[in-house]
Order: sequence, then C-alpha cells, then structure tokens
Amino acid sequence: MGVAIIGCGDIGTRLAQAYSAEGITATGIVRTQQSIERLERAGIEAVQIDLDQPFTAANLIESQQLFYFAPPPPRGQQDGRVGRLIEQFMEGPSPQRVVYLSTSGVYGDCRGAWVDETRPPAPMADRAKRRLDAELRWRAWSEQTGRELVILRVAGIYGPGKLPVERLRSGQPMVAEEDAPITNHIHSLDLVKIARTAMQRGASREVYNVCDGVPEPMTRYFNRVADYLGLPRPPVISLEEAQQRLSPGMLSYLKESRRLSNRKLLEELGVVLDYPDLEKGLSACV
Repeated sequence: MGVAIIGCGDIGTRLAQAYSAEGITATGIVRTQQSIERLERAGIEAVQIDLDQPFTAANLIESQQLFYFAPPPPRGQQDGRVGRLIEQFMEGPSPQRVVYLSTSGVYGDCRGAWVDETRPPAPMADRAKRRLDAELRWRAWSEQTGRELVILRVAGIYGPGKLPVERLRSGQPMVAEEDAPITNHIHSLDLVKIARTAMQRGASREVYNVCDGVPEPMTRYFNRVADYLGLPRPPVISLEEAQQRLSPGMLSYLKESRRLSNRKLLEELGVVLDYPDLEKGLSACV
C-alpha cells in the first residue's frame, strides 16, 4: 500500500527515495506548490495539503503507514495541525501505523544529567510544549483506536545541507565551552534509517531517543564544525554579553542541558548507526 510522509522536507525526501529505490510507493504531503514541484523533480509522488486550512485526509488513507514530520505551528503551546488531522482520522479511515517525529526538547533542562525515555517530560520552551502536545494527541488517538504509534524524540540534526555554515561565516559569537549547555546530535542519514526501522519494528506506543550517544558542549560542536569547514571559530562572549547579543531562540537553547541516552534505540530497536560520532558524521555532510 506504500507509505505517506506529512512534512516531506529534507528528511522526508531522503526517506521517500529510500523506499522508492526498493519499489515501494512513497507519497509526500506538503503545504506549498514550491514543495510539490521539488518533490516531483525528485521523482516523488506529491499531494498538497495545508494543515492550517480546511482539508480532507481521505487521500492519505491509501497509505496504511504514515510518517508525520510536519512542524507544529510557530506559536502557542498546542499543535492544532495534529489535532485537525486526528479529527479527520477519527471520523473515517485512518492509518494502521504512525511514526511521529518529536524532539528531545520535551525533556526540558536536565542540568546535564543523562536522560533516558523513562524521564517525565518537562518542556520549557513553547516549541517543545507544542511537540509534547502533539505526542499526547497521537497517544490518545492510538489508545482509542488501537492503531499503532511510535514516537521518536530527536536530538539536533546535522548532515548534508544542515551545518551552521551561515552562522559561522557571519561570525556570530558563542559562550565559552565551560559555560555552554550539553547538547546531542544525530546525522540526517542515520535519522532516515531510524525512521524506517521504527516503522518496521518499533514497539507500539513506545518512545525512542534519537541521538548518536556522544553529547558535548554546544560551543564545542560549533568549533568542530568550523574547523572541519576551514572557517573561523565563533568569537567567545560571556553569559552576560550573550543576553544582549544572541537571538531569543539561541538563548532558549542555552537554558537547556542534557545528555541523551540512546541505549533503547540501539538495543531494543536494533539500530546500527553509520555515523556514531561527529568525527565520522562530518565526513558525510557534503
């Protein structure tokens, strides 16, 4: 029956191409005509749906396997996009199985502690609260209908086209390593593999942390990417200066520190990472 991918951006496109290479039909569901044309150029079947406007999900039901990669709305603490889609599914046919791409940000600030999937979510930023709201909506749908659900809580994604090149070129500053929060990463190509594995054999209503298991200070990540690209490292500023010079988004990231465990991903889901650390991953970013 093929698969459907709502929010078929970079990760979704790579996933669709992986399925297509094996003769499995993958349909990308996107919001704009520009995205439709991008998918068509890539040889991917495309459907245009704006989750912020009235729509019908009937043409999704041909695919019993659904990946939901679409971002939540830009404001608020709820994900009405997921809510409206689930309303459609509750009124008619719905996919048998959904893989939802969430964020490790739902854990909030853990003060650098190791975090596994048993830790209760405590999101701080609204963007993470929206993701948790979506998780809860999907879980309620699964419990009410008996349909299967796998939740992936994804760390910071890097990979081809996903390095902070412009930030480094523009010389934007960063706090010193000793002042920086601990962050976690996953290579985009590994994420594609993980998403597909989760669809194949992830346990229903289970949560999996998605990361390479090698956390490090945020500033060290920027420094290593700069060194790899041959660009200057970010200028170092104090925490006090950061409050004046960094964007609100970056400041919100500086307030959260955690070390994500990927034991469950490796041992229970059985994923073998191609890029288990940044050193290996950077070589596959061009």
